[in-house]
Amino acid sequence: MNNEQCVTSNKKRSQSDSKSMQYILPNKYFTDNMVFAEGGSFRMGVAEGTDSDECPSHTVTLKSFYISKYEVTQKEWKMIMGNNPSYFKGDSLPVESVSWIDAIVFCNKLSIGKGLIPAYHKQGGSIICDWNADGYRLPTEAEWEFAAKGGINNSLTTEYSGSNIVGLVAWYDGNSGRKTHPVGAKKPNALGLYDMSGNVWEWCWDWYGGYLPEAQTNPKGPDTGVNRVNRGGSWGSAAYGVRSVCRSLNTPSLRGYIVGLRLARNYVNKTK
Repeated sequence: MNNEQCVTSNKKRSQSDSKSMQYILPNKYFTDNMVFAEGGSFRMGVAEGTDSDECPSHTVTLKSFYISKYEVTQKEWKMIMGNNPSYFKGDSLPVESVSWIDAIVFCNKLSIGKGLIPAYHKQGGSIICDWNADGYRLPTEAEWEFAAKGGINNSLTTEYSGSNIVGLVAWYDGNSGRKTHPVGAKKPNALGLYDMSGNVWEWCWDWYGGYLPEAQTNPKGPDTGVNRVNRGGSWGSAAYGVRSVCRSLNTPSLRGYIVGLRLARNYVNKTK
């Protein structure tokens, strides 16, 4: 059974996990600021370029999902985890110096605290995702790029997330002063998302791997790997590194002060 296997959601398991973690969070203490991303098809990657891992461009079709308007802040992280590992300190700054594993734990603790079914579970030596769960999770790489490009309602393709002028939407090495900045200070993209370009790199669910030319539906990356995907660039990146198509990778245990996270959740149509 691989790390992407979809397991059956059930409240009993959620309650068991919650009891073992001995954690509860009143809903009023955490505002998730989730933005609806209507599903659809888009072209992921580039047809050709300097970085071969951005090629080839291929069609991806995604179902609807939610993604957070802002990167997770230090205030939010402290509220859920009880600590602040960040190098640059400030409640409104994005949390950083968190590993992929730390991000998974954060998602589950937040889900349990809000009475939701956690997305992640250990099985043997692997972490698997329940893609039917209603709890918080990391976006897939495809979801991340789709959202960065403005979703299906963005008819204008821009190099960075929301603009062709990098300084309007991103904190990068040309304007950051070599540090992070409060989330939401730059212009949002077409979906109303902030800091998809720059500030801190963001962990994605996927193992890092090469693109395939074939059309894909709801891709979740390779079954196994060594490194997990980072997206979006950071305060220390050149303008080239904060483009919406730019990819990076790190080991799941890495904690660096250029890497943080953004949340996602499954969309459930309650009218059906």
